[in-house]
Amino acid sequence: MTFQFRTLADQAQADGQITADEILALRREGWGDGRIEPAEAEALFVLNDHLAERTLEWTDFFVEALGEYILSGGSPRGFVGEDQAEWLIERLDRSGQVETMAELELLAHLFERAERVPERLRDYALAQVEQIVLTGQGPTRDGGQIDAARITPAECRLLSRIIYSFVSEAPGGVSRAEAEMLFRLKDATLGADNAPEWPDLFVKAVANHLMAHNRFAQLSAERALELERFMGDANPRIGAFFGRMARSDIGGSFAEAASRVLGFGRKGTERDLASEVAGDHKVTELEDAWLQRQVDANRQLDALDKALLRFIVVEQARGA
Repeated sequence: MTFQFRTLADQAQADGQITADEILALRREGWGDGRIEPAEAEALFVLNDHLAERTLEWTDFFVEALGEYILSGGSPRGFVGEDQAEWLIERLDRSGQVETMAELELLAHLFERAERVPERLRDYALAQVEQIVLTGQGPTRDGGQIDAARITPAECRLLSRIIYSFVSEAPGGVSRAEAEMLFRLKDATLGADNAPEWPDLFVKAVANHLMAHNRFAQLSAERALELERFMGDANPRIGAFFGRMARSDIGGSFAEAASRVLGFGRKGTERDLASEVAGDHKVTELEDAWLQRQVDANRQLDALDKALLRFIVVEQARGA
């Protein structure tokens, strides 16, 4: 950490406020050598704790700087490791929950930009949003004022960014745990002054869990490093591989063509993608039983339950 960075951070901390010019100076000093140092990352968290007001300029800088620090420190880059997740949760959870909107934005930013995050960090992020909704207290509630359990537009946006991110439990889709959380939020906020976008988010997210075709999976850090080394290999065999790919009859996906070129797979193992999509679109008996349990949890068939069931019926009819 440069002397100038420390001086600027200490002065802003003492004042309890930071100007746009000071933020610009911190940005220059922090990235003067092309990276954020651990001591600088710690200083940014301490400064964020002491600010009486966190402007949009500050939030943008805080999220960008710490996001870069965490993502660039992964192995490979973009992978959030267990140690990094533990450090971040420890910094965010010092009072038992996330205290500022800048910190919530940092979590959402990591989900949108990372290649992989640990399960513990996914669970923590969703638990923070759920806690704010259920308790009515937190950074999305007008300065942290207690409010009756309801779902605000800010919380809808956070939920959507986390749930539909590629590093969610079901990449690009909605997992069982995420769908169950949405049902808990629905039951806790029935009749409340919820955000206009909440019904649409609830219905489509739960339907996504039940009906969406999703065969994506996050790469492990080890596998990503292997691929990184492969793509960076200057050996002529890499060029030969892509040459064979270009000459092959690519009638399907890249993976299918690679299988033909490299000889992966066995006869009779080709996937029938159309059948898989159609099968996933149908709600199975097990999924139906799960859905029934969720609907019955509050002992009533409420308006959102009905909207969800109507949506599923219509979508299944379209896919029939």
